[in-house]
Amino acid sequence: MPKERQIMKTIDATAQTVPNAYVEAGGVRYAYRKLGKPSRVPLVLLNRFRGTMDDWDPALVNALAADRTVIYFDNAGVGLSTGEAHDLIAGMANGAAAFIDALELEQVDLLGFSMGGLVAQQLTVERPGLVRNLVLAGTSGAGKEDEPTVAEAFQVAVKPVNTEEDFLYLFFEDSESSQAAGRQYWSRLQERQVDRSPLVKAASIQAQGSALGSWKKNSVFERLKDIPQRVLVANGSRDLMAPTFNSFLLYKQIPNAQLILYPDSGHGFLFQHADAFAEHVNLFLR
Repeated sequence: MPKERQIMKTIDATAQTVPNAYVEAGGVRYAYRKLGKPSRVPLVLLNRFRGTMDDWDPALVNALAADRTVIYFDNAGVGLSTGEAHDLIAGMANGAAAFIDALELEQVDLLGFSMGGLVAQQLTVERPGLVRNLVLAGTSGAGKEDEPTVAEAFQVAVKPVNTEEDFLYLFFEDSESSQAAGRQYWSRLQERQVDRSPLVKAASIQAQGSALGSWKKNSVFERLKDIPQRVLVANGSRDLMAPTFNSFLLYKQIPNAQLILYPDSGHGFLFQHADAFAEHVNLFLR
């Protein structure tokens, strides 16, 4: 019996309580969590730069899991997983594919957030039979017309340690309502008390930074025009990290794409509007 099936009894747990599980693939011991309503095709979450399992908003994960099985994990060299972090997006995609294959999943839906959206694009074009539907949240395709990350935002993102105030700047608008939503998100991240993923180590941050830096010349943007998958592209109204205009470019590039922009929000729109975004994702995947 595959290791991933051993935790089916915990599928009704919440993001705050679901136990960590582990699976081996290619010499890496991947840490992951699985919860939600049993579904034939699970939704796999691919994370952002410096993100671990404990950076996914519990409110979002629980809302998604009300409709389907949700799986999220630490890629190689991140959080509770062993191995070394990849310094190319293609390497991260290979790691994600190895993890999915180790769970003996024949097909998945993917939700890639920020850097995870780059990984999702790469994985979709390399393994098209593995991916049924695709959600690209707060991410870019690195086309010729792409707007770059706001310079100040990049400088904050690569600080050795990010504070709550850093997250409020990077992920949320400067409006009173968005900042309040950001503080609520930050508070929710602290709700899980046990078996938390540690902060991403410096060497892994450097590797991820190199992967992001090389994405422009290695991106699969031109290949996206040929993918058959249904794709939901989503972003906030003013994203500093993955500028909102780039989401429009992704939408235009992908034949079967839909686009949703959320008001008064930035890179963390999916946490600020967790219930609405989850409802839209679940509707799209149905």
